[in-house]
Amino acid sequence: MSESMEEKEANVGGVLVSHEHVAVQEGTGATASSSGAKAKVVHNAELYAAIQETKIDYKSGNSIHLYFSIFVSFCCACANGYDGSLLTGVVAMDHFQNTFHSGKTGTLVAIMFSLYTVGAMVGSPFAAILSDRWGRKVGMFSGAVVIIVGMIIVSTAFTIAQFVVGRFVLGFGISIMTVAAPAYAVEIAPPHWRGRATGFYNCGWFGGSIPAAAVVYGCNKIDNDYSWRIPLIVQALACVVVLFGVWFIPESPRFLMANGREEEAVAFLAKYHGNGNPQSRLVQLEVEEMKDGIRQDGIDKRPLDYRPFLLTHSGRWRIAQVLMISIFGQFSGNGLGYFNTTIFEIIGVTSVEQQLAYNLLNSVLSAVGALTAVAFTDIMPRRKVLVFGTFACAAALATNSGLSAALDAQGDNIKDSYARGALASYFLFNIIFSFTYTPLQGVIPTEALETTTRAKGLAFSSVIVYAMGFINQFAGPIALGNIQYRYIYVFVGWDIVETVMWYLFGVESQGRTLEQLEWVYNQPNPVKASLKVDKVIVADGKVVEKVVASNA
Repeated sequence: MSESMEEKEANVGGVLVSHEHVAVQEGTGATASSSGAKAKVVHNAELYAAIQETKIDYKSGNSIHLYFSIFVSFCCACANGYDGSLLTGVVAMDHFQNTFHSGKTGTLVAIMFSLYTVGAMVGSPFAAILSDRWGRKVGMFSGAVVIIVGMIIVSTAFTIAQFVVGRFVLGFGISIMTVAAPAYAVEIAPPHWRGRATGFYNCGWFGGSIPAAAVVYGCNKIDNDYSWRIPLIVQALACVVVLFGVWFIPESPRFLMANGREEEAVAFLAKYHGNGNPQSRLVQLEVEEMKDGIRQDGIDKRPLDYRPFLLTHSGRWRIAQVLMISIFGQFSGNGLGYFNTTIFEIIGVTSVEQQLAYNLLNSVLSAVGALTAVAFTDIMPRRKVLVFGTFACAAALATNSGLSAALDAQGDNIKDSYARGALASYFLFNIIFSFTYTPLQGVIPTEALETTTRAKGLAFSSVIVYAMGFINQFAGPIALGNIQYRYIYVFVGWDIVETVMWYLFGVESQGRTLEQLEWVYNQPNPVKASLKVDKVIVADGKVVEKVVASNA
């Protein structure tokens, strides 16, 4: 009798887990000749079979509750995105300048911007401890409380000192939320919804940045200090949703399993992944793999222990994925977005009103690109998207910089066709970048990290992301001022390097459970292992056979 057919049973959290129930019968493909049978290539036969036999009702009350849970995590990203579009407009307001006399550029403004980043970097290690010890929900709740405190400090400020302290507190709170929220989104989603759930979370950046631009624009017409205080107050709106929403959402089943609360974890999986049936094939598979793959004495119980990322083969490959997406996701040319109005001026758009209109249009188009990608994240191979998408980013930037060079040579006699081409190529770059990176910036690190290292890895990612943002914010204006459009050439070359890096070192994570990825990362060459596929025979909507090579 083959191992896949052996009767192996284990009691997990009061649920009988049968390996015979989870495994797929192996064979040489003889069933393919049956009437109505067809062959299909999948990343993992057992997961595909479980998904085929467990059709989650996406319109059920439990599924709607799951959507709300993901929406709460989405609001955490909205709070971060809101700040990304907030301060540039606020600093330009007359009443803000009358209060603080900071100027619109220079050291004081740099401190106002950078203290948020510094707060986020300082808060990240504490965020990991909080999320690992007390849970993802507590992490999101605590981050919301800290951000609301920071909002009160900045919105009531009359001195630079109070304002920058508030900015630091805001950054500290954001780091707590953005470590807990993506971990929560990826851990509660069914395996075949995981990409959309986590990608949607990361699109919360636009859910915050676009409203922020609109609020700042509208409040600019108020002729008193509330013109800048109201936009700062509104920053807490998403946090209020989180503050109350976490009381109505379940805890992550993987956090529960890692902390000895198996019965609660199984109950979650049955309710949200198994249509209420703990014996469903998908629930059985997930329970078995969580028990095999999640250690209750893992490094999440040792707050300052980051050694597995360096000392183990699997850990080094996992943290490499986190490093690449964290650096490349911030330094592929998208950092130019901090200075869109300067970019527009370089390519011939000199009217302030036009610059602001194009800035808003650029945000909307980028959001469309990101949301389109979210819709297909669970069926598109991550690695191919990153390889081809990053190369396309380089091509779009090369086109933009080439046309910008031509515009520079034309002097005052600018040809409209060149200006429109440069503008279109810049918009195209942002659409491609958002399609390629925005969903995957949430997906790749959460999938690459296993449950007991996820919060620590995301905290490390947060530090890298904010460090790259710090570089963008300080190097960008200097470079654009000194070499203008030629600065874009740096990103053309760097995007080519990124393309090669993704091809050589990018591990494919689509189509597997989080626990199945443990096998991938433990292989000598995880990239090659991640591309391994299974061939299955499907008949009457069920997987009847996993095709293996004959030993004869």
